[in-house]
Amino acid sequence: MQELAAQAGVCSPGDHRRKPRRRGLALDEAIHQATMDELKEVGYGQLTMERVAARAHASKASLYRRWPSRAELVVDALRHHMPDYGPTPDTGDLRDDLLTLFRKIAANLAGPLGEAGRGLIADVLRNEDLREALRTQLIDPSESLTLDVLRRALLRGEARPGALSQRVATVGPTLLRQHFMLNGDISEATICEIVDEVVLPLVRVPPAR
Repeated sequence: MQELAAQAGVCSPGDHRRKPRRRGLALDEAIHQATMDELKEVGYGQLTMERVAARAHASKASLYRRWPSRAELVVDALRHHMPDYGPTPDTGDLRDDLLTLFRKIAANLAGPLGEAGRGLIADVLRNEDLREALRTQLIDPSESLTLDVLRRALLRGEARPGALSQRVATVGPTLLRQHFMLNGDISEATICEIVDEVVLPLVRVPPAR
């Protein structure tokens, strides 16, 4: 019976060879998604090309043809899932701009890239490529937009000149990321607290005496 089954080409239900063959962008998309799912489930330390190939229903050879190493695969997957923050908020009011932007940051952290970041929290300290990928894909965009918000507030006279610095721009997004990494979802109340109790007192023009 085993020989007859083998001759008939019987494969297990999860065998990728019984699936329709994908190529090009469709295959890349499946591999990227499988990589993000693995990062979320087991972290970088236990992620293997074999596990990603099995989850994507692809061959291990197809992965190695595109990404010679595990680190290159993960960096590319992170880049592929870079969040779209859209245009810089410009409501004409600093508080409203910050709330709008920080809500976007919180929503993106709750997505695939943020969840993968939680899985990588220990591994990025030991891997420079991963650290650089997370910085450029997750951290830099949010801080750049915060700096834009502060720049416009300065022109309107809502922010003090000293607030227009990269270091100050990191405060709000860093608190959001820290809360997410430790607690998961970021509530509206938490966003308001960060804006009202930390960022606004730090950047606003002091009241005249």
